[in-house]
Amino acid sequence: MAVDDSVLTDLKQTPYKEIRDQVQDGDILLCSANDVFSRLIRWATKSPWSHCAIAFRMQEIDRVLVLEAVEKLGVRCVPLSDFLRRTSGGIEPYPGDIVLARHQGMSAKSRARPMKKMAAFAFDRLGDKFSQAEMYKIALRIIVGRLNRHMPRSLGPDDEFICSEYVARCYETVGITFPWDGLGFMAPADIARDPRMEAVARIMT
Repeated sequence: MAVDDSVLTDLKQTPYKEIRDQVQDGDILLCSANDVFSRLIRWATKSPWSHCAIAFRMQEIDRVLVLEAVEKLGVRCVPLSDFLRRTSGGIEPYPGDIVLARHQGMSAKSRARPMKKMAAFAFDRLGDKFSQAEMYKIALRIIVGRLNRHMPRSLGPDDEFICSEYVARCYETVGITFPWDGLGFMAPADIARDPRMEAVARIMT
């Protein structure tokens, strides 16, 4: 099915309060923003998708948490309400659109054990910060992507991730991979184009 770029104009926006209870573990938030780093990602991939993150529910404390890999900070965790309100750089209100998306493979399997494995990987990387050298590697991957070149092994991610690389690694823990042509880096656009992804809602920010 895939999440087509047209959802950013054709899908009616849904208020946060109406969408909050629909969020499931492993859901992906696809973002199209206009801040500087987001414009760089969009330029590199020639698509409107600039960022993505992964959501988990904490039933015991009634919270929906979003984990994301962001420039300068590395991997962080924020409440969904904060994620929708501002960018990681503090720009408020959020300068763009956010779509809640779901991978069909997650609903097709028994969720308890796979989700525990995915969550463990995702949360274990909290607080990992990027060094200056890692930031250079990320920047080079983005440039290689724009040039439509295959990514050299030496530039591949170790513990430093572009947002979509982080989400893809989380999904790999449960045997789900996103199709990728090997050019540049695994981008938010690659995740959106997966035919097993579907848009659940366009969230009002």
